[in-house]
Amino acid sequence: MKRPFAEAARLQQSGTPFVVVTMIASRGHAPQDPGAKAIVTRDGLYAGTVGGGKVEAKCIEIAKQMLESTAAMAPQSFNWNLQRDVGMTCGGEVTYLFEKVSPSSWRVIVFGAGHVAQQMARLLRRLDCRATFVDPRSEWMARFPKASNIDYVCIPEAPDYIDTLLNEAGVKPYFVVMTRGHGSDMPVLRAIWQKFPEAPYIGVLGSKVKGIKIRNESKAEGFSPALMESLKCPMGLPLGNNDPAEIAISIVAELIQVRDEMAVGIHPR
Repeated sequence: MKRPFAEAARLQQSGTPFVVVTMIASRGHAPQDPGAKAIVTRDGLYAGTVGGGKVEAKCIEIAKQMLESTAAMAPQSFNWNLQRDVGMTCGGEVTYLFEKVSPSSWRVIVFGAGHVAQQMARLLRRLDCRATFVDPRSEWMARFPKASNIDYVCIPEAPDYIDTLLNEAGVKPYFVVMTRGHGSDMPVLRAIWQKFPEAPYIGVLGSKVKGIKIRNESKAEGFSPALMESLKCPMGLPLGNNDPAEIAISIVAELIQVRDEMAVGIHPR
C-alpha cells in the first residue's frame, strides 16, 4: 500500500472504524515483505495487502472480529507458521501486528470560519467528536485553536469538500452551514442534500426570514418538502443572546440534543 496514512486519514475523517494490519517480521518463504500493510473495515479489505490468499483471509477475519467490539483495544500480534497455522504450502513464518482505530462516531462538519465558528471550535474540542471546519479564508482559518479532534480544511470552493466525504452505512455527519452569506450557503446546502439527504442534522446560521427564503428557493429547485422541514434555520436552542459565544453554545447544545435523540432511536425529524 503506497499511501497507508492517507487512506487511514480518509477513514478517520469519515468516522469509520478500521484495523491496520502490518507484517512486522518473516522467516523463510513469505508472501510479503516486513512493513507490508493492509487496512480492513467491517466490509473487509479496504486497501493494501499483507500477502493475499489464505494468510490475508485469516488476517481479515481476525480484523473483522476486532471490529465487532465497539470498545478500544490494545494492539495485538500473531506469529504463524504458514503451513501448520494457515494451511499454505510456503514453509515460512510470519508475524503480524493488528492495530484497531475507532474514530468517534459523532462527526460534525462546519462550513465557515467566522466568529460563531471560532467559538464552536473551542466547544467541540472538549467533546468526544470529530469535527472539521471548512472555509476558503486562510487568515480566518489561522485563528482556530489547535485540537487533536478537529481538522481544518482551507479550499477555494467549500462544496468541493463534500465530494471527498465517504457516504457509508452507519456514518452520518452533522452539517452546520455558516459561510459568509446566503450566496455561499446555498451551494453548500445543495451539495449536502444531494449526497447526504439522510443526515441527522443540517442547519444554517440565520434568522427565520432567511430560513423561509432558503426553503422557498430550494422547493422551487425541486428539493423535497421533507428536507425543507428537517432544515434547521435558525439553528440552536432558544437560549442566550446574539453574542457569538452564546450562539455557539446554543448550536452545540442542539447538536448534542439531536445526537442523544438518535442514540435512543428518536429521529430528529
